[in-house]
Amino acid sequence: MNDSYFCSQDCFKKNWKQHKTLHKTGQGETYNVAGFYTPFPTYPFTGSVRPVYPLSAKLTVPKSIPQPDYAETGIAESERRLNRAKIDILDAKGQEAMRKVCRLARQVLDIAAAEVKPGVTTDYLDEVCHKACIERNRILLDGDIINLDVSLYHEGYHADVNETYYVGDRAKADPDSVRIVETTRECLDKAIQLVKPGTLIKEFGNAIERHAKSRNCRVVANWGGHGINTSFHPPPWIPHYAKSKAVGICKPGMTFTIEPILALGNPREVYWPDAWTNATVDGKRTAQFGMYKEH
Repeated sequence: MNDSYFCSQDCFKKNWKQHKTLHKTGQGETYNVAGFYTPFPTYPFTGSVRPVYPLSAKLTVPKSIPQPDYAETGIAESERRLNRAKIDILDAKGQEAMRKVCRLARQVLDIAAAEVKPGVTTDYLDEVCHKACIERNRILLDGDIINLDVSLYHEGYHADVNETYYVGDRAKADPDSVRIVETTRECLDKAIQLVKPGTLIKEFGNAIERHAKSRNCRVVANWGGHGINTSFHPPPWIPHYAKSKAVGICKPGMTFTIEPILALGNPREVYWPDAWTNATVDGKRTAQFGMYKEH
C-alpha cells in the first residue's frame, strides 16, 4: 500500500487490532508515532512485530571508559585469533573480576526490567541501560513479552545476562506466553543445577531439551551459551539441545554462559531485510533466559 505502514490490504486487516491499540497508546506527546515507517513494505513478516524507523542515534560511551576492540566495528578481531580448542581457566583475580562485572550487569538488567510496562518504547529501555543493541522504537503493548539482554564490559572483563519479562496483565494471563516464559526459565534453572566440576558440557543441552519437550516447547538450536571472560565469546560453545557433540568438561576456574531460547512453534528462523533482526518462520513467540556461571 503506497504511503502506508502496511504491506498490503491483508496485512492491514490482520494487524488492525494491534495498529489501533498502538496508535491509541501513542497519542500523547511522549509516544507520538507520527513519522515512523517501515523500510521493508513488501517483506512477508512472520508474527505481529514490525520494524519502526527512523532508527535513533547510537548512544555514545565516554572515551575515558576502556572499550573492547569490537566497540566501533562490531568485529572482535582478538576473538578471531583465539584457539577454539582451548578453554580458558581463570585465576583468583580473573574470577573476582568476572564476579564484579556480572554483578554490575545484573544491576543494569534489573533497572531496565523495572521500566517494562505497556506504553513504554524499546528505544526508551535502550536508553535506560545505555546500550545500542535494541535498534527499534516500538511501543510495548499490554500482552507483549520482551527480552532484555545486557552485555557489559568493565576493567577488561565481559558480562552477558538476559531475561524475558511480561508486559502488562494480559501477558501474565495468556497461557501460551506463560508457558514459553516459565518453561524457558525452568530450563535455565535445570541446567544450572548441573554446573559443577566434572559435568560434561553436552549435559546442559540434554537437560534443557528434555524439560522443553515436556512442556511442548522447542529449542532454538542455532544459538547457544559460550565462554566469557576477557573475550566476549571464547570457547566453550554450550549447545542447548540434546545429543550434541559438544566437547569439554567443567573445571574450576571456567566461566561461561547458559542462555536457552525456546519457541512455542517452529524454531527455524528467518531474517528481516535489515540483516540483523530474526523471527521464527511461523511468527510464534520465543523466550530466552541467560546467566553467567563459574566454577
